[in-house]
Order: sequence, then C-alpha cells, then structure tokens
Amino acid sequence: MKQLNGIAIDCIIEINWIDRTTFEAIKHQFNLKEQEVIDLMRKETKPKSFVMWRKRVQERKTKHLKLRTFQKGRFKCSIQKN
Repeated sequence: MKQLNGIAIDCIIEINWIDRTTFEAIKHQFNLKEQEVIDLMRKETKPKSFVMWRKRVQERKTKHLKLRTFQKGRFKCSIQKN
C-alpha cells in the first residue's frame, strides 16, 4: 500500500462511508485501487466496522462510476483535489 499520512487516511475512511463516493474518485484523488482501499479500510477500522462497510458496498451501484445512474452528488473531503 502507498504511504499516506494520517489526515489522508482519515479522509479516505470518511469518504468511503459515503455511498456516493466511487472507487474511481478515490483512485483519482489518492491513487489507490479498489483493493487497496479495501485493505486500508480493513487495517484502519475496527473489525465490526469493516464488516458493516463491506456488506454495504458490495455490489452497490453507487460505488462504481460505470454503474451509477447519476453524475452529481459526490461527497468531497476538505483536502480532496478540486
């Protein structure tokens, strides 16, 4: 996994809990692939929180840009690129 500072890790976790933030947006902002995001969530969150998050995002259309039916409404963390 890439070296990230605590603020970036907190931001990634925060935007991952928002269902409208796609894995592609996280890739663009932080250069992390979907599997790296999953690994980060597994490492940085409590086990029960990780299980709840994974259950929510699996096969959720809003987490994958190509499957979304809407284009606007993506959450932005204060340190994300414009």
